[in-house]
Amino acid sequence: MNKILKTLLTWLPSIIITLFFVPNALDKILNSSQTDKIVANSSIMIATGVFLLVSTGMFLYNKTILIGTSLLALYMTFIVFIHMYKGKPYEVAILIVMATIFASYIRKPQLFHPKQEV
Repeated sequence: MNKILKTLLTWLPSIIITLFFVPNALDKILNSSQTDKIVANSSIMIATGVFLLVSTGMFLYNKTILIGTSLLALYMTFIVFIHMYKGKPYEVAILIVMATIFASYIRKPQLFHPKQEV
């Protein structure tokens, strides 16, 4: 029972992050003609949606978790700067960046520790 609970609690932050990024990506792909965004080009919106889906998949796969985390955090950092530029609230976007990194750390903490030379 402890192993199941540990696995569930380890994956819970990643699942919550995924529940944010996947609908966001699908919205960008399926509703690409959004005019209130900083980029109104539908091709760029579709490419961004595909980028988010690929990055989220890499984030969920243990062997590419570091690349996926880096891509998602970089994307959300750009979103923070865009929100700052447009005068929109950006605090939640900063929290999503931190939560993405935290979820990655919870699943694979050894990736965040420097290698010890013997």
